[in-house]
Amino acid sequence: MSASAIRLLLVDDHALFRKGVADFLAAEQDIDLVGEADDGAQALEMARELMPDVVLMDISMPRMDGLEATRRIKAEIPYVRIVVLTVSDSDHSLFDAVKSGAQGYLLKSVEPQALLDTIRGVVRGEASISPAMATRLLDHLARGTPQTAPPGTPGARLTPREQEVLGLVALGKSNKEIAAALGIAENTVKNHLKNILEKLHLENRVQAATFALGQQLASGPSGR
Repeated sequence: MSASAIRLLLVDDHALFRKGVADFLAAEQDIDLVGEADDGAQALEMARELMPDVVLMDISMPRMDGLEATRRIKAEIPYVRIVVLTVSDSDHSLFDAVKSGAQGYLLKSVEPQALLDTIRGVVRGEASISPAMATRLLDHLARGTPQTAPPGTPGARLTPREQEVLGLVALGKSNKEIAAALGIAENTVKNHLKNILEKLHLENRVQAATFALGQQLASGPSGR
């Protein structure tokens, strides 16, 4: 196992499913499965001890569900990337996962390669959400659900460059693609994104994208 391998904590209360995912991940040289938990409370304890890079988190579990575990882990260990892997495709679960700080949301019917791509992507700072899920987030915003924002005028403190970066994040562009589009270094994009998240009191890229989309919807179509 490489010293730079992704340290992953797997959380699911169904032992058979958990073993299947664990066996699948074990074949990947760049992923180190450091622990398995069968509920959110155990996941929190193990995250504190093992300090993983990524937590693969189920939602419906005894003692403490995955959403509460996500909130608590992100509060204590902000750098950890959490990917929700669940059978639930309900809007409620999706929105709550994003609000809790998850960087990705996948259904258990996902293709194996898509799961690997998501795990590797969130470590690179990318957020992962399927086009279908993104559409539902947009529909949710269009119905007038309030979007998380700081006190005062949302986004007012962003610089013009940060507004450009945020707009491209909303389009699902990666840091590399944003850097190429704006003619700046990828590290510069990362720094802009850090500033955006801090200024808007958001926790991750998914929340930044939904914030930007919410602002576009609120302002209405331009040029009409």
